[in-house]
Amino acid sequence: MQYDYLIVGSGLFGCVFAHEAKKRGKSCLIVEKRDHIGGNLYCENVEGINVHKYGAHIFHTSDKEIWDYVNSFVEFNRYTNSPLANYKGELYNLPFNMNTFYQLWKVKTPKEAKEKIKSQIDQLNIENPANLEEQALSLIGTDIYEKLIKGYTEKQWGRPATNLPAFIIKRLPVRFTFDNNYFNDKYQGIPIGGYNKLIEGLVKDIDVELDVDFFEKKEQWEARAQHVIFTGKIDQYYDYQFGRLEYRSLDFEHTTIDQENYQGNAVVNYTEREVPYTRIIEHKHFEFGTQSKTVITKEYPADWDSTKEPYYPINNDANNEIYKKYKALADKEDKIIFGGRLAEYKYYDMHQIVGSALKKVKDHFKEIS
Repeated sequence: MQYDYLIVGSGLFGCVFAHEAKKRGKSCLIVEKRDHIGGNLYCENVEGINVHKYGAHIFHTSDKEIWDYVNSFVEFNRYTNSPLANYKGELYNLPFNMNTFYQLWKVKTPKEAKEKIKSQIDQLNIENPANLEEQALSLIGTDIYEKLIKGYTEKQWGRPATNLPAFIIKRLPVRFTFDNNYFNDKYQGIPIGGYNKLIEGLVKDIDVELDVDFFEKKEQWEARAQHVIFTGKIDQYYDYQFGRLEYRSLDFEHTTIDQENYQGNAVVNYTEREVPYTRIIEHKHFEFGTQSKTVITKEYPADWDSTKEPYYPINNDANNEIYKKYKALADKEDKIIFGGRLAEYKYYDMHQIVGSALKKVKDHFKEIS
């Protein structure tokens, strides 16, 4: 069967594009290399709990149009992300706010907290930060950096903070209010019943084929459609002719525990360098679960290779130069549309993916906003 659109990859970008194309009367086929749809949003039901198999996903946006769009497929709950940080057994609220400053220094007013931070910064006398460590110290001082940033960041990137460029931390979110809400966005939540409901709503009545390695029969797949929406790695599409783009990856250790409540919070970060994982997710708290058992996931940052899932683009100068070469090829394509985190070599939050896909649809169909 021939289709108007072949969508390679069933993540959020591909599913939004497919849904919108179908709304416009176009026939679509989605092909997916995994044995399930949804990409990294996929949830597995374990003991009645929706387990985020590829890391925690919390939807947040200030764009009402995007919020209404996703809620048209599934109702979102009122979950508010308020992570904790565990440093050598001490607990601190995130993001850095008056609760954090009280836990660190017992200061009770914004004036006291600002003076404490300023005194630490002034003692360091860093004028031109040469690396991430100096940049963070110049923004937030010694105590917060040592306890809540250094170890976590070094685990994330797999190298000392002194070997990381300063631009990674352009600013640090600091609030001088007693507010543990991690995001500033107006809208925030988790789909009631899990993200699978969102994806299933998007691809309803659209043909999907799973366990498909697109590259094994690339020309045959492309011949089945007038247009191709490609959401995989752009360097792989062009057979790595300019070199391979680099990523950071993650390993997940999922454990079912025979108790009702393990840590009392959905997200607890472990900020000391000696603990190998960066955080523990307790999934039931995303949906206020009351199940008799619980599922936790330890998240381990990892170097990426071809056997691992690429999660975070490493957007340094060298990789960005390689990407520009691939982007120049992509811009010349008439039949292929590249979109999403891997195809655009760019880290996207979920609301940004939805917005990007909707914009690509409008541009492609030459619709005026």
